[in-house]
Amino acid sequence: MTLGQFLDLLAQNPTVPLFFYVALPLTAFLASVFGKGEGAESPWNYMYTIVVYLACVPGIFAITLNVYLFLFERQSIMDTDLFTQILPIVCMILTMWLVRRNVEFDDIPGFDKLSGLFIIITALITLMWICEKTRIFAITIIPFHYFLILFIILIVGFTYGWKRVKG
Repeated sequence: MTLGQFLDLLAQNPTVPLFFYVALPLTAFLASVFGKGEGAESPWNYMYTIVVYLACVPGIFAITLNVYLFLFERQSIMDTDLFTQILPIVCMILTMWLVRRNVEFDDIPGFDKLSGLFIIITALITLMWICEKTRIFAITIIPFHYFLILFIILIVGFTYGWKRVKG
């Protein structure tokens, strides 16, 4: 099964993703109601870790997929699938907002790993997009030291993100 087939399967059977993306914000809301003011304490912070990871990993994947489809594949925005491209992002934002109401992100174990992952993905997609858009005549028109400066900035961003992921 390919990734495209898996996403088509989810789009054809929207009950599973819809349940998943409704359950996560609902869980975060209920946790904020029952654990009001105790979000930084155990076991609430570990429950928030699970909820944040379950919301952010598909959300970051959906953002990455959307950027890839719109920048590289030139997909029309009218062809966007709500269940696999929009709903994970909305769920991630809503869940993060609900979690943030009860606990600081610094108190959630492993949250800095997610931000580092997002920085790495952003730097790599930017580098891939620049490599795709750069033509031989563009390199000769742009002074070479500008290209090197941009490349170094992207590598520093990648290294910074990698250090945040590794801890």
